[in-house]
Amino acid sequence: MSENSVDFTQVRAQFPILETVENGQPLVYLDSGATSQKPQRVIEVLDKYYREENANVHRGVYGLSERATEKYEGARETVRGFLNAKSTKEIVFVRGTTEAINLVAHSWAAENLKEDDEVIVTEMEHHSNIVPWQLLRDKLGIRLTVLRMNQNGEVCLKALQGLVSEKTKLVSVTHMSNALGSINPVKEMAEIAHSVGAKIMVDGAQATPHMTVDVRDLNCDFYALSGHKMYGPTGIGVLYAKEALLEVMPPYQGGGDMIYSVTFDKTEYNVLPYKFEAGTPHISGAIGLAAAMDFLNEIGLDNVAEYESELLSYATEKLSQIDGLRIIGQAENKGGVISFVIDGVHPHDMATLMDQDGIAVRASHHCAMPVMQYFNVPATIRASFGVYNNLSDIDRLVASIQDAKEMLL
Repeated sequence: MSENSVDFTQVRAQFPILETVENGQPLVYLDSGATSQKPQRVIEVLDKYYREENANVHRGVYGLSERATEKYEGARETVRGFLNAKSTKEIVFVRGTTEAINLVAHSWAAENLKEDDEVIVTEMEHHSNIVPWQLLRDKLGIRLTVLRMNQNGEVCLKALQGLVSEKTKLVSVTHMSNALGSINPVKEMAEIAHSVGAKIMVDGAQATPHMTVDVRDLNCDFYALSGHKMYGPTGIGVLYAKEALLEVMPPYQGGGDMIYSVTFDKTEYNVLPYKFEAGTPHISGAIGLAAAMDFLNEIGLDNVAEYESELLSYATEKLSQIDGLRIIGQAENKGGVISFVIDGVHPHDMATLMDQDGIAVRASHHCAMPVMQYFNVPATIRASFGVYNNLSDIDRLVASIQDAKEMLL
C-alpha cells in the first residue's frame, strides 16, 4: 500500500471488539455498511456520561443538568463543524437517516408538494429513501420518478437533466450506495435540481464515514446521516437542513422541549433546531456521535478515503481472480463496498460457511431490492470496509470464499 501519514495499525488497535474470537478464529469484520464497530474513546465517553454526567438537558438549573446540556450542545457544534454547516440551527438530532428522511417527507414535502408534483430518486436507493416518498405519493398524488443506472451502477447527469422539469420539487439521492459502493455526483445533481427550482435531499449514511462532506460546498438543501455507520452509537443521527427551510417547516412531532408556550388554545413553538426535537433527546448518543466525529477528524477523512480506496482495489483484484465470482457494481467513483455473487451458490449459504472462519460479511438484498431486481439476483454477498480493516482481512476473506466454494459446488 502507498505511504500514508496515518498508522492504520494503531487505528485498528483502538477497536476492542476486534480481539473477539468467532468459531475459534480471530474476527474479521466486513459489515461496516450495516453498522460500524466502535473505538475505545466512544465507548469510554458513553460510559463516563452514564457514570458521571447523566441528567436531562435544557430543563434543570442544577449543575449536573447544566453540564449535560453543555455536552449535548457541544456535540451539536461538533456536528456543525464536521459538515461545515453555517449554524447549529441547521443541525437537528434524530434517530438516524431513516427518521431524517421521514422528517423531510412529513414536514417540508407534505407542506410544499401537491398532486402531480414530482420527486426524483435513483434506482440505487435504500428503502428508506423510497418508501417515505411512496407513502406521500399515496397520500397526495405526487409522482415518484426513477433516475435509472447503468450496468456499472452509475447514474447519468444528462439523464437527470432530461428528467427534471417545473413539476420537479425534490431530488432525493444517496451520496454513496450501500449495496454497490457507487458515489454519486451530488454537487452536480444539486445544480441540476436547483436549475428548475427543486430542492435536493442527500442520504449520507454511507458517505460520512468514508469521505469529507461539506454541505455548503455541495449546496444541498437537506443532508442526513446515521451515527452507528460512522463509529458512533446506534439510535442517533442528524438532519442538516438550510436554516431558511427549517424556519418555515412545521414540527414533525409534538411534545416537550419543542415548545415555547402551551395553552389549550394554542402552542408557540421553540426556536431552531429545538422545534424538531420533541421530548428528551438521545443525549448520550449525541455525545458519543461527537466523539466518533472527533475520532474521524483526527485520522482525516482524506486519509480514510485514500486508505479504503487501496483496500477496495486490492479486494477487487483478488476477488476477480476467483472463477465464477461476479462483482455487482463497478462504478468508476466508488467507496469501500464490494458486492458479489458466485455462480451456483446462494449468498446466504456462502456467508454461513464463511462465518465458521470468523468472517463477518452481509448476505442480503441490503434494503435495496430494486438494485437486486436490476441485476437479476436474489441477494449479494457484501464486504464493506472500515478504518480497522487491512490487507490480511481481505486475504482471509478470499481464502474463506475459496474453501466455502469447494464445499458448496
